[in-house]
Amino acid sequence: MAHRTQRHRTQRHRTQAHRTRTRLAQTHRTYGPVTTRTGALLAAALLAALAGCGSGDPGDGAAPVKKAAAPAVPEPAAAPAGLPGMPPVLDPKDVYAADRPDRLSPVVKNFPSRVYVPNTNSNTVSVIDPATYQVVETIPVGNQPQHVVPSWDLKTLWVNNNRGHTLTPIDPATGVAGKPVEVHDPYNLYFTPNGKYAIVMASLDRELVFRDPHTMERRKTVPVSCYGVNHADFSADGRYFVVSCEFSGELLKVDTEKMEVIGQQKLPFEGAMPQDVKISPDGKTFYIADMMAHGMWVLDGEKFTTPTLMATGKGAHGLYIGRDSREMYIPNRGEGSVSVFDFEKNKLTKKWWLPDGGSPDMGGVSADGKVLWLSGRYDAEVYAIDTASGKQLARIPVGGGPHGLAVYPQPGRYSLGHTGVFR
Repeated sequence: MAHRTQRHRTQRHRTQAHRTRTRLAQTHRTYGPVTTRTGALLAAALLAALAGCGSGDPGDGAAPVKKAAAPAVPEPAAAPAGLPGMPPVLDPKDVYAADRPDRLSPVVKNFPSRVYVPNTNSNTVSVIDPATYQVVETIPVGNQPQHVVPSWDLKTLWVNNNRGHTLTPIDPATGVAGKPVEVHDPYNLYFTPNGKYAIVMASLDRELVFRDPHTMERRKTVPVSCYGVNHADFSADGRYFVVSCEFSGELLKVDTEKMEVIGQQKLPFEGAMPQDVKISPDGKTFYIADMMAHGMWVLDGEKFTTPTLMATGKGAHGLYIGRDSREMYIPNRGEGSVSVFDFEKNKLTKKWWLPDGGSPDMGGVSADGKVLWLSGRYDAEVYAIDTASGKQLARIPVGGGPHGLAVYPQPGRYSLGHTGVFR
Protein backbone atom coordinates (compact mmCIF):
# COMPACT_ATOMS: atom_id res chain seq x y z
CA MET A 1 0.00 0.00 0.00
CA ALA A 2 2.79 2.41 0.93
CA HIS A 3 4.53 1.53 -2.33
CA ARG A 4 1.43 2.40 -4.40
CA THR A 5 1.04 5.72 -2.51
CA GLN A 6 4.64 6.74 -3.19
CA ARG A 7 4.23 5.82 -6.88
CA HIS A 8 1.05 7.88 -7.05
CA ARG A 9 2.88 10.91 -5.57
CA THR A 10 5.75 10.55 -8.03
CA GLN A 11 3.36 10.40 -10.96
CA ARG A 12 1.52 13.53 -9.71
CA HIS A 13 4.88 15.29 -9.33
CA ARG A 14 5.80 14.50 -12.97
CA THR A 15 2.40 15.56 -14.30
CA GLN A 16 2.48 18.96 -12.61
CA ALA A 17 6.08 19.56 -13.69
CA HIS A 18 5.07 18.74 -17.27
CA ARG A 19 2.21 21.22 -17.10
CA THR A 20 4.49 23.95 -15.79
CA ARG A 21 7.04 23.34 -18.59
CA THR A 22 4.20 23.49 -21.12
CA ARG A 23 3.12 26.88 -19.74
CA LEU A 24 6.69 28.16 -20.05
CA ALA A 25 6.80 27.09 -23.68
CA GLN A 26 3.43 28.75 -24.39
CA THR A 27 4.67 31.92 -22.72
CA HIS A 28 7.75 31.92 -24.94
CA ARG A 29 5.64 31.47 -28.10
CA THR A 30 3.13 34.11 -27.12
CA TYR A 31 5.44 36.84 -25.78
CA GLY A 32 8.76 36.06 -27.42
CA PRO A 33 12.03 35.26 -25.62
CA VAL A 34 11.76 35.34 -21.87
CA THR A 35 13.80 38.13 -20.27
CA THR A 36 16.13 37.48 -17.36
CA ARG A 37 13.67 38.97 -14.88
CA THR A 38 10.68 37.16 -16.39
CA GLY A 39 12.59 33.93 -16.51
CA ALA A 40 13.47 34.27 -12.88
CA LEU A 41 9.84 34.80 -11.98
CA LEU A 42 8.70 31.80 -14.01
CA ALA A 43 11.47 29.65 -12.56
CA ALA A 44 10.29 30.63 -9.12
CA ALA A 45 6.78 29.59 -10.10
CA LEU A 46 8.10 26.21 -11.30
CA LEU A 47 9.98 25.62 -8.07
CA ALA A 48 6.88 26.49 -6.11
CA ALA A 49 4.87 24.02 -8.13
CA LEU A 50 7.44 21.28 -7.58
CA ALA A 51 7.61 22.06 -3.89
CA GLY A 52 3.85 21.85 -3.69
CA CYS A 53 3.94 18.36 -5.24
CA GLY A 54 6.13 17.06 -2.47
CA SER A 55 4.04 18.44 0.37
CA GLY A 56 1.39 16.31 1.89
CA ASP A 57 -2.29 17.17 1.99
CA PRO A 58 -4.71 16.53 4.86
CA GLY A 59 -5.72 13.24 3.22
CA ASP A 60 -2.09 12.07 3.45
CA GLY A 61 -1.95 12.76 7.15
CA ALA A 62 0.66 15.58 6.77
CA ALA A 63 0.26 19.01 8.36
CA PRO A 64 -0.71 21.81 5.92
CA VAL A 65 2.02 24.29 5.00
CA LYS A 66 1.47 27.74 6.52
CA LYS A 67 2.23 30.73 4.33
CA ALA A 68 4.64 33.29 5.78
CA ALA A 69 2.98 36.58 6.73
CA ALA A 70 3.75 39.46 4.37
CA PRO A 71 6.05 42.04 5.94
CA ALA A 72 4.20 45.11 7.21
CA VAL A 73 4.57 48.13 4.93
CA PRO A 74 4.82 51.35 6.96
CA GLU A 75 2.26 53.95 5.90
CA PRO A 76 3.66 57.31 4.84
CA ALA A 77 3.47 59.97 7.51
CA ALA A 78 0.39 62.11 7.14
CA ALA A 79 0.92 65.78 6.37
CA PRO A 80 0.34 67.94 9.44
CA ALA A 81 -3.21 69.17 9.58
CA GLY A 82 -3.75 72.85 8.92
CA LEU A 83 -5.66 75.25 11.14
CA PRO A 84 -9.31 74.08 11.20
CA GLY A 85 -11.40 76.07 8.75
CA MET A 86 -8.42 77.48 6.84
CA PRO A 87 -8.69 77.31 3.02
CA PRO A 88 -6.36 74.57 1.76
CA VAL A 89 -2.93 75.65 0.57
CA LEU A 90 -2.90 75.72 -3.23
CA ASP A 91 0.74 74.70 -3.56
CA PRO A 92 2.70 73.18 -0.65
CA LYS A 93 5.87 74.66 -2.18
CA ASP A 94 4.50 78.20 -2.39
CA VAL A 95 2.18 79.80 0.16
CA TYR A 96 1.77 82.76 -2.23
CA ALA A 97 0.50 80.66 -5.15
CA ALA A 98 -2.85 82.50 -5.09
CA ASP A 99 -1.14 85.89 -5.50
CA ARG A 100 -0.18 85.67 -9.16
CA PRO A 101 -0.50 88.77 -11.39
CA ASP A 102 -4.07 90.03 -11.79
CA ARG A 103 -5.56 86.85 -10.29
CA LEU A 104 -8.27 88.82 -8.50
CA SER A 105 -10.96 87.18 -6.42
CA PRO A 106 -14.53 87.59 -7.74
CA VAL A 107 -15.14 89.57 -4.54
CA VAL A 108 -12.78 92.38 -5.59
CA LYS A 109 -12.49 92.19 -9.38
CA ASN A 110 -14.80 95.17 -9.94
CA PHE A 111 -13.26 97.40 -7.26
CA PRO A 112 -11.45 100.48 -8.62
CA SER A 113 -7.67 100.23 -8.35
CA ARG A 114 -6.46 102.63 -5.67
CA VAL A 115 -3.62 103.25 -3.23
CA TYR A 116 -4.84 104.14 0.27
CA VAL A 117 -2.30 106.12 2.31
CA PRO A 118 -2.82 106.70 6.07
CA ASN A 119 -1.25 110.02 7.05
CA THR A 120 -0.34 109.62 10.72
CA ASN A 121 0.26 113.30 11.39
CA SER A 122 -2.65 114.62 9.33
CA ASN A 123 -5.36 112.17 10.51
CA THR A 124 -6.40 111.52 6.92
CA VAL A 125 -6.20 108.88 4.22
CA SER A 126 -4.96 110.03 0.82
CA VAL A 127 -6.45 108.03 -2.07
CA ILE A 128 -4.21 107.75 -5.15
CA ASP A 129 -5.27 106.68 -8.64
CA PRO A 130 -2.30 104.52 -9.73
CA ALA A 131 -3.07 105.11 -13.41
CA THR A 132 -2.48 108.86 -13.10
CA TYR A 133 -0.29 109.02 -9.96
CA GLN A 134 -2.69 111.65 -8.63
CA VAL A 135 -4.44 112.00 -5.26
CA VAL A 136 -8.14 111.81 -6.12
CA GLU A 137 -9.59 112.05 -2.62
CA THR A 138 -8.63 112.76 0.98
CA ILE A 139 -10.69 111.00 3.66
CA PRO A 140 -10.77 112.35 7.26
CA VAL A 141 -10.31 109.56 9.83
CA GLY A 142 -9.40 109.22 13.50
CA ASN A 143 -6.34 110.27 15.44
CA GLN A 144 -2.99 108.88 14.27
CA PRO A 145 -3.92 106.39 11.53
CA GLN A 146 -1.13 103.82 11.18
CA HIS A 147 -2.16 101.17 8.65
CA VAL A 148 -4.91 100.50 6.11
CA VAL A 149 -5.81 96.82 6.43
CA PRO A 150 -7.87 94.62 4.05
CA SER A 151 -10.33 92.39 5.91
CA TRP A 152 -10.14 88.59 5.73
CA ASP A 153 -13.16 88.43 3.41
CA LEU A 154 -11.67 91.20 1.21
CA LYS A 155 -14.81 93.35 1.50
CA THR A 156 -13.61 96.09 3.86
CA LEU A 157 -10.54 98.25 4.41
CA TRP A 158 -9.92 99.02 8.09
CA VAL A 159 -8.00 102.20 9.00
CA ASN A 160 -6.13 101.70 12.30
CA ASN A 161 -6.56 104.97 14.24
CA ASN A 162 -4.00 104.15 16.91
CA ARG A 163 -4.39 107.09 19.31
CA GLY A 164 -8.02 107.66 18.37
CA HIS A 165 -8.78 104.13 19.59
CA THR A 166 -11.02 103.40 16.61
CA LEU A 167 -11.09 101.51 13.35
CA THR A 168 -12.59 103.35 10.38
CA PRO A 169 -14.12 101.04 7.75
CA ILE A 170 -13.82 102.04 4.09
CA ASP A 171 -15.89 100.38 1.37
CA PRO A 172 -13.34 99.69 -1.42
CA ALA A 173 -16.15 99.43 -3.97
CA THR A 174 -17.19 103.06 -3.42
CA GLY A 175 -14.33 104.60 -1.42
CA VAL A 176 -16.83 105.77 1.21
CA ALA A 177 -15.83 105.66 4.89
CA GLY A 178 -18.29 104.23 7.41
CA LYS A 179 -18.90 104.79 11.10
CA PRO A 180 -15.76 104.23 13.23
CA VAL A 181 -15.72 101.23 15.56
CA GLU A 182 -14.28 101.63 19.06
CA VAL A 183 -11.15 99.49 19.48
CA HIS A 184 -8.48 100.38 22.01
CA ASP A 185 -4.88 100.90 20.83
CA PRO A 186 -5.19 99.42 17.32
CA TYR A 187 -1.63 99.89 16.12
CA ASN A 188 -1.88 97.04 13.63
CA LEU A 189 -4.46 94.47 12.60
CA TYR A 190 -4.31 90.87 11.39
CA PHE A 191 -6.74 88.02 10.74
CA THR A 192 -6.41 84.32 11.51
CA PRO A 193 -6.08 82.21 8.34
CA ASN A 194 -9.50 80.64 8.88
CA GLY A 195 -11.17 84.05 9.23
CA LYS A 196 -12.42 83.25 12.71
CA TYR A 197 -10.73 86.17 14.49
CA ALA A 198 -9.25 89.59 13.93
CA ILE A 199 -6.08 90.15 15.96
CA VAL A 200 -5.38 93.67 17.15
CA MET A 201 -1.75 94.44 17.88
CA ALA A 202 -2.27 96.69 20.92
CA SER A 203 1.26 98.04 21.03
CA LEU A 204 1.17 100.28 24.11
CA ASP A 205 -1.39 98.13 25.94
CA ARG A 206 1.01 95.19 25.57
CA GLU A 207 -1.76 92.89 24.41
CA LEU A 208 -2.80 90.67 21.53
CA VAL A 209 -6.56 91.07 21.35
CA PHE A 210 -8.59 88.45 19.47
CA ARG A 211 -11.82 89.99 18.18
CA ASP A 212 -14.82 89.18 16.02
CA PRO A 213 -13.60 89.89 12.43
CA HIS A 214 -16.78 91.81 11.54
CA THR A 215 -18.08 93.54 14.68
CA MET A 216 -14.64 93.79 16.33
CA GLU A 217 -16.10 92.70 19.66
CA ARG A 218 -13.44 91.42 22.03
CA ARG A 219 -13.22 87.61 22.28
CA LYS A 220 -9.96 87.02 24.13
CA THR A 221 -7.16 89.22 25.44
CA VAL A 222 -3.63 87.82 25.59
CA PRO A 223 -1.29 89.96 27.74
CA VAL A 224 2.35 89.88 26.64
CA SER A 225 5.53 90.67 28.54
CA CYS A 226 7.35 92.28 25.60
CA TYR A 227 6.98 95.92 24.53
CA GLY A 228 5.52 97.17 21.25
CA VAL A 229 3.79 94.22 19.55
CA ASN A 230 3.91 95.34 15.98
CA HIS A 231 3.91 93.05 12.92
CA ALA A 232 3.28 89.34 12.32
CA ASP A 233 2.97 86.53 9.81
CA PHE A 234 1.55 83.00 9.95
CA SER A 235 3.07 79.58 9.35
CA ALA A 236 2.12 77.76 6.15
CA ASP A 237 -0.40 75.59 8.02
CA GLY A 238 -1.73 78.59 9.95
CA ARG A 239 -1.25 76.92 13.32
CA TYR A 240 1.10 79.55 14.72
CA PHE A 241 2.32 83.05 13.98
CA VAL A 242 5.47 85.05 14.76
CA VAL A 243 5.15 88.56 16.22
CA SER A 244 7.75 91.33 16.39
CA CYS A 245 8.04 93.45 19.57
CA GLU A 246 9.77 96.59 18.37
CA PHE A 247 10.42 98.42 21.65
CA SER A 248 12.00 95.52 23.54
CA GLY A 249 13.72 93.82 20.58
CA GLU A 250 11.91 90.51 21.01
CA LEU A 251 9.97 87.93 19.05
CA LEU A 252 6.90 85.95 20.10
CA LYS A 253 5.55 82.66 18.79
CA VAL A 254 1.79 82.32 19.26
CA ASP A 255 -0.47 79.27 18.92
CA THR A 256 -3.31 80.44 16.65
CA GLU A 257 -6.02 78.05 17.81
CA LYS A 258 -5.21 78.13 21.53
CA MET A 259 -4.52 81.88 21.37
CA GLU A 260 -1.50 81.48 23.64
CA VAL A 261 2.13 82.59 23.52
CA ILE A 262 4.23 79.44 23.17
CA GLY A 263 7.66 80.99 22.59
CA GLN A 264 9.55 84.19 23.29
CA GLN A 265 13.12 85.26 22.63
CA LYS A 266 15.33 88.33 22.76
CA LEU A 267 17.11 89.20 19.52
CA PRO A 268 20.92 88.98 19.78
CA PHE A 269 21.56 92.63 18.94
CA GLU A 270 21.80 95.52 21.39
CA GLY A 271 19.01 97.99 20.59
CA ALA A 272 17.25 95.70 18.09
CA MET A 273 13.97 97.12 16.75
CA PRO A 274 12.16 94.44 14.70
CA GLN A 275 9.47 95.55 12.26
CA ASP A 276 7.74 93.71 9.43
CA VAL A 277 7.54 89.89 9.41
CA LYS A 278 7.18 87.68 6.35
CA ILE A 279 7.32 83.94 5.69
CA SER A 280 9.23 82.47 2.73
CA PRO A 281 7.25 80.99 -0.18
CA ASP A 282 8.22 77.43 0.84
CA GLY A 283 6.97 78.09 4.37
CA LYS A 284 10.26 77.13 6.01
CA THR A 285 11.72 80.49 7.01
CA PHE A 286 10.53 83.71 8.62
CA TYR A 287 12.19 87.04 7.82
CA ILE A 288 11.98 89.98 10.23
CA ALA A 289 13.09 93.47 9.17
CA ASP A 290 15.03 95.39 11.84
CA MET A 291 15.42 99.15 11.52
CA MET A 292 18.18 99.38 14.11
CA ALA A 293 20.13 96.26 13.15
CA HIS A 294 19.90 97.52 9.53
CA GLY A 295 18.92 94.22 8.04
CA MET A 296 16.56 91.29 8.39
CA TRP A 297 16.61 88.36 10.78
CA VAL A 298 16.39 84.87 9.29
CA LEU A 299 14.40 82.56 11.58
CA ASP A 300 13.44 78.89 11.62
CA GLY A 301 9.85 79.26 12.79
CA GLU A 302 9.33 75.61 13.74
CA LYS A 303 12.41 75.39 15.95
CA PHE A 304 12.22 79.07 16.99
CA THR A 305 15.95 79.07 17.64
CA THR A 306 18.15 82.18 17.60
CA PRO A 307 17.94 83.81 14.15
CA THR A 308 20.82 85.11 12.06
CA LEU A 309 21.09 88.64 10.70
CA MET A 310 21.39 89.52 7.01
CA ALA A 311 22.43 93.12 6.42
CA THR A 312 20.29 94.97 3.87
CA GLY A 313 20.60 98.70 4.52
CA LYS A 314 20.05 101.41 7.10
CA GLY A 315 16.61 101.34 8.68
CA ALA A 316 15.24 98.14 7.09
CA HIS A 317 11.51 98.32 7.59
CA GLY A 318 9.08 96.51 5.28
CA LEU A 319 9.04 93.14 3.47
CA TYR A 320 7.07 92.59 0.26
CA ILE A 321 6.88 89.48 -1.96
CA GLY A 322 6.92 89.77 -5.77
CA ARG A 323 4.04 88.29 -7.74
CA ASP A 324 6.16 85.38 -8.99
CA SER A 325 7.33 84.50 -5.44
CA ARG A 326 10.95 84.75 -6.57
CA GLU A 327 11.98 88.00 -4.93
CA MET A 328 11.30 90.05 -1.82
CA TYR A 329 11.60 93.84 -1.64
CA ILE A 330 13.06 95.39 1.53
CA PRO A 331 12.73 99.19 1.87
CA ASN A 332 15.57 100.68 3.91
CA ARG A 333 13.94 103.74 5.42
CA GLY A 334 17.09 105.26 6.85
CA GLU A 335 18.99 105.51 3.56
CA GLY A 336 16.37 105.86 0.82
CA SER A 337 16.95 102.49 -0.83
CA VAL A 338 15.23 99.18 -1.57
CA SER A 339 17.14 95.88 -1.31
CA VAL A 340 16.02 92.89 -3.41
CA PHE A 341 16.34 89.37 -1.98
CA ASP A 342 16.30 86.31 -4.25
CA PHE A 343 14.70 83.30 -2.51
CA GLU A 344 16.24 80.65 -4.77
CA LYS A 345 19.73 82.11 -4.54
CA ASN A 346 19.22 82.92 -0.85
CA LYS A 347 20.96 86.24 -1.13
CA LEU A 348 20.53 89.92 -1.91
CA THR A 349 20.94 90.51 -5.63
CA LYS A 350 20.09 94.20 -6.18
CA LYS A 351 19.77 97.54 -4.44
CA TRP A 352 17.71 100.40 -5.83
CA TRP A 353 18.34 103.96 -4.68
CA LEU A 354 15.66 106.61 -4.78
CA PRO A 355 16.77 109.74 -6.65
CA ASP A 356 16.99 112.68 -4.25
CA GLY A 357 16.79 110.27 -1.31
CA GLY A 358 13.66 109.53 0.68
CA SER A 359 12.29 107.44 3.53
CA PRO A 360 10.64 104.34 1.99
CA ASP A 361 8.57 102.61 4.63
CA MET A 362 5.47 100.43 4.25
CA GLY A 363 3.47 99.56 1.15
CA GLY A 364 2.61 96.83 -1.32
CA VAL A 365 2.90 95.52 -4.88
CA SER A 366 0.43 96.37 -7.66
CA ALA A 367 -2.03 93.73 -8.83
CA ASP A 368 -0.01 93.13 -12.01
CA GLY A 369 3.26 92.98 -10.06
CA LYS A 370 4.89 95.77 -12.05
CA VAL A 371 4.94 98.54 -9.44
CA LEU A 372 6.11 98.63 -5.82
CA TRP A 373 4.29 101.32 -3.84
CA LEU A 374 5.93 102.68 -0.67
CA SER A 375 5.14 105.51 1.71
CA GLY A 376 7.82 108.15 2.41
CA ARG A 377 7.39 108.30 6.17
CA TYR A 378 9.40 111.45 6.86
CA ASP A 379 8.86 113.20 3.53
CA ALA A 380 5.05 113.43 3.14
CA GLU A 381 5.17 111.55 -0.16
CA VAL A 382 4.59 108.20 -1.80
CA TYR A 383 7.00 106.41 -4.20
CA ALA A 384 6.06 104.27 -7.18
CA ILE A 385 8.95 102.01 -8.24
CA ASP A 386 9.26 99.80 -11.33
CA THR A 387 9.84 96.22 -10.08
CA ALA A 388 11.71 95.23 -13.26
CA SER A 389 14.29 98.01 -13.25
CA GLY A 390 14.07 99.68 -9.84
CA LYS A 391 13.40 102.99 -11.57
CA GLN A 392 11.30 105.54 -9.70
CA LEU A 393 8.11 106.12 -11.66
CA ALA A 394 6.55 108.80 -9.50
CA ARG A 395 6.85 110.79 -6.26
CA ILE A 396 3.41 111.84 -5.07
CA PRO A 397 2.81 114.44 -2.31
CA VAL A 398 0.42 113.30 0.43
CA GLY A 399 -0.33 114.23 4.05
CA GLY A 400 2.08 114.27 6.97
CA GLY A 401 3.68 111.05 8.22
CA PRO A 402 2.41 108.57 5.61
CA HIS A 403 2.74 105.04 6.96
CA GLY A 404 1.14 101.65 6.19
CA LEU A 405 -0.39 102.21 2.77
CA ALA A 406 -2.52 99.55 1.08
CA VAL A 407 -2.58 98.86 -2.65
CA TYR A 408 -6.07 97.58 -3.40
CA PRO A 409 -7.37 95.35 -4.77
CA GLN A 410 -4.64 92.71 -4.92
CA PRO A 411 -4.68 89.04 -5.98
CA GLY A 412 -5.45 86.40 -3.36
CA ARG A 413 -8.29 84.39 -1.84
CA TYR A 414 -8.23 85.96 1.61
CA SER A 415 -6.31 88.55 3.64
CA LEU A 416 -4.17 87.97 6.71
CA GLY A 417 -4.17 91.71 7.38
CA HIS A 418 -1.46 94.37 7.75
CA THR A 419 -1.11 96.39 4.51
CA GLY A 420 -2.19 93.36 2.47
CA VAL A 421 -0.80 89.86 3.12
CA PHE A 422 -2.78 87.53 0.88
CA ARG A 423 -2.95 83.76 0.49
